[in-house]
Amino acid sequence: MAAHQRPILAANWKMNHGPTAASAFMASFLARYARRDDRSVILFPSALAFAAARSAVADRPDILLGVQNINAAEKGAFTGENSAAIALDAGAAYVLVGHSERRHVFGETDAETAEKVKRAAAHGLVFVLCVGEKIEEREAGQTDAVCVRQLRAAFSGLPAETLRDAIVAYEPVWAIGTGRTATPQDASNAHAAIRTELRALAGDTGAQIPILYGGSVNAGNASALLSAPDVDGLLVGGASLEAESWAAICSAGA
Repeated sequence: MAAHQRPILAANWKMNHGPTAASAFMASFLARYARRDDRSVILFPSALAFAAARSAVADRPDILLGVQNINAAEKGAFTGENSAAIALDAGAAYVLVGHSERRHVFGETDAETAEKVKRAAAHGLVFVLCVGEKIEEREAGQTDAVCVRQLRAAFSGLPAETLRDAIVAYEPVWAIGTGRTATPQDASNAHAAIRTELRALAGDTGAQIPILYGGSVNAGNASALLSAPDVDGLLVGGASLEAESWAAICSAGA
């Protein structure tokens, strides 16, 4: 995979936009967002809307696609799940791993996240590892410790070459979907700690891994967040569901 062009703007639609809505969204978004070569745009549609999104960007190779989750197994009797191989065959190039909702709603452990990272890497999927603290951890001054623990669990033991295409997303759990956003300084501080750990884990490769911020990002705060030191892009939830706001975010910081 070629080096990511920064900033990286990633949209996580979560369980929103079925195929019909995805097609309508893409038509509206692409009409507002002209191709440009100074940033990377990645969409993570719901599994059943993936084909519709892929069809819509057939003539826009600048818009990249990923899946929101994979199972750690190669294949098998796992009703409702999708594997790395299936995601790749469907046309995905990226996968979210360890999103806070997978961790805190579905109970995914650090060990399970690590297995998904290994499976994604084995199939050549670029994994976006999500890390971040809950409000009680933040108030206890544990932000850095939580992020470091999650990074080590997912990346320790992996060769630097495996991490060359990796992306990390810092998403404080207390800021996701709550309207509470980390300030640019908050984000920068957390990203600095993440960067230090990535260097410790992977040397020069760790110094180059993009770090995205995610948590109540919108068109109004995107530029300020992107201007903060060590913020290489954004992982956006709710504000990526409307074509106008997503197009504005994708053009932020220009």
